[in-house]
Amino acid sequence: MKTDYPLLLQQLTALVKGEQDFLANAANLSSFLYHNLAAVNWLGFYFQQGEDLVLGPFHGQPACTRLPIGQGVCGTAFADQKTLTVADVSKFTGHIYCDSASQSEVVVPFKHHKIAGVLDVDSPELNRFNAADAAFFERVVDIYIDSMATD
Repeated sequence: MKTDYPLLLQQLTALVKGEQDFLANAANLSSFLYHNLAAVNWLGFYFQQGEDLVLGPFHGQPACTRLPIGQGVCGTAFADQKTLTVADVSKFTGHIYCDSASQSEVVVPFKHHKIAGVLDVDSPELNRFNAADAAFFERVVDIYIDSMATD
């Protein structure tokens, strides 16, 4: 079954419209996507605090609370400020195992004024994410950033 990404982006835009709080929007965004995407076992945010990424709103099993910037998939994506799509996390050098069920992952970094972090999406399936999925999650992050106050 093909996911209707344009429809999900429309719904997500409506969900965060009028709310500028970064935490509230991260919570709603993670819930909305987790419940509307197939083969996703963890979806959420990590926010930069010093030299770490610290767990934010998410859906899925309990997760690692802190991830060092520059290590693992999330820390590497954040350090490089580049989306990472990993077909098989067991082959990613330095992967940090927070949930042994996760087999593939896509991570999108972001920075907006004082808020910086990553959107992290995991799947229990190998090769779950492709370029179209990564582009979708980048648009999700754009919507998230656009929802925040500019002060």
